[in-house]
Amino acid sequence: MRALLGLLLCIAALFGQAHADEVSLRHTEVLLREEGYVVNAEVDLELNPRLTDAVNRGVSLYFVAEFVVEQPRWYWFDRVVVERRLNYRLSYHAITRSYRLSLGSFHQSFDNLDAAVRTMLRIRNWQVAAREALEDGESYRAALRFRLDTTQLPKPFQVTAIGSRDWNLGTDWYTWTFLAGAQIAR
Repeated sequence: MRALLGLLLCIAALFGQAHADEVSLRHTEVLLREEGYVVNAEVDLELNPRLTDAVNRGVSLYFVAEFVVEQPRWYWFDRVVVERRLNYRLSYHAITRSYRLSLGSFHQSFDNLDAAVRTMLRIRNWQVAAREALEDGESYRAALRFRLDTTQLPKPFQVTAIGSRDWNLGTDWYTWTFLAGAQIAR
């Protein structure tokens, strides 16, 4: 009986750990603004101890948010209307003892890693398409995912990442349908 109870506790611990490592999208939306279509999203992700240790030792981590808008067609494959990527670089600078989050030419420094990660995981007003790119009244399918880009890591880490679960961090594609030009959000 004790052996069975011990086995059940081990299985529960394994499932609990697998659930804790999950990465998901909590909130996603496409809004029409005066300047065009923007995406807002919130990613639910925690860096595992191996990635935290790598950043603290000076290894830059690269994350990417990928967004696609497709127009469904009954007679052929869906037409890709919009494809966008946001590339983040998360690094630690030992001299200033600060974490740096880079998005293109924009850089922001943080006192702790949690603040930098929280900022990265809140995507706000990401301009993805001009208003003319989507036809008003048409239905489109949007897809979004967020992941660690292991191809940007130094070569020794790329080899380590191949079979390691710690380095395969990301969401599945999350898809939803929206109506273009419904109403301009303020």
